[in-house]
Amino acid sequence: MTAPEGGQAALRKAGRRARRLDARDPLAPFLGRFAPVPEGRLHLDGGSLGRLPAATPALLDRVVRGDRGGRLTPVGTQWRDLPQRIGDRMAETVLGARPGEVVAGDSTDVNLHKLTVAALAARRGRRTVVVDDDNSPTDRDVVAGVAAEQERALRTVHTHPDAGLDMETLRAAVDEDVAVVVLPLVSPRSGALLDMAEVHEIAHAQGALVLWDLSHAVGAVDLQLTATGADMAVAATYRHLMAGPGCPALLYVRRELQPCAGQPVDGGYGHREQLAMRPRYDPDPAVRRFPTGTPPALSLVAAEPALDLLAEAGMAAVHAKSRALTGFLAELAGAVLEPCGLRPAGPAVPERRGAHVAYRHPQAGKLVPALAEAELFVDFLPPDRVRLSPGPLSTRFADVVEAVRRFREVLAGFGADGSRCPSAGAYRRGP
Repeated sequence: MTAPEGGQAALRKAGRRARRLDARDPLAPFLGRFAPVPEGRLHLDGGSLGRLPAATPALLDRVVRGDRGGRLTPVGTQWRDLPQRIGDRMAETVLGARPGEVVAGDSTDVNLHKLTVAALAARRGRRTVVVDDDNSPTDRDVVAGVAAEQERALRTVHTHPDAGLDMETLRAAVDEDVAVVVLPLVSPRSGALLDMAEVHEIAHAQGALVLWDLSHAVGAVDLQLTATGADMAVAATYRHLMAGPGCPALLYVRRELQPCAGQPVDGGYGHREQLAMRPRYDPDPAVRRFPTGTPPALSLVAAEPALDLLAEAGMAAVHAKSRALTGFLAELAGAVLEPCGLRPAGPAVPERRGAHVAYRHPQAGKLVPALAEAELFVDFLPPDRVRLSPGPLSTRFADVVEAVRRFREVLAGFGADGSRCPSAGAYRRGP
């Protein structure tokens, strides 16, 4: 069987399988609860921006025209508490955490800075911060900046760019001088998913804390922060939490750590008696001390419709669908795309993978815009990676088949060595 015939046969077989999977998918009805996109457009870029829930525009319109236009009632009586109220919803719905452990506010970078400082304050006398070299550059920059300011040592451990962080490598890096270990639960590049409980066991055995960046996990991975003994975490909310660009990040601190976890930005909103105009700063003893400045009420409200969807679906079902989608995608890509020069750049085992799959191609920077011209939207990660993130509530298995079909036709002009792939053909839609 020739390369073109093999690819077509694999796509036809996958199309039949996708129809069966979609027919029995318990989450299929959620697809109709997102704002429509132009006909034929496929979004596999949920790792950079989640789809817009259909209820969000109407909610924001009601808040702006009704609650704000009507003299801030009833939202006006509660807007100062939005960081805690939305945080508690996130704790219950997507984090497996307890009330009073999460607030929504500020950006991921700001929250990461605050919690790195807080972790060092909670482990005074320890001089080392551990990071890995596969974390996002901005996370590493933030942590390195705090370490420099606090005159602490920064210890960087090497992570395999495709397979993820080896636990024995981490174990060797954590000793009694380590105050905090800062890691992404899901690698933004490879999609590698760490074992949260095992990382906690390694760090806690030496008395160190763990600070997680959950940006590529929350809303797609079934997280259980309380059950696994998590210490601290931050996360963006515009990815799998689908809260929209500019929506504040989340910040988590385990209840038992809160009294000793001070933050570096004192202000009225973190005061024990908020806006009481006291002459001396008295920080709130709980997680309420962490938000800085006036809460961005409209952006916070925009997080609720997606939380409604995720709560209704249940995170166990969402995570199962995510694994099924990425597994189906990886299997089909192996049969159809890898013979055309695409190379896997993430864990092969679904249980070791978060909510996206990654591939290498020497012309990835040109390939991704070409895919967008075919109305298939994915992410480019310099220098040579393509990231595909199917949203569990907004993607059908049939969409994955069509995405691979389009990818194959576009990829025909971008062979591994820059030459044209033998399976070149005209792009066309259809089963």
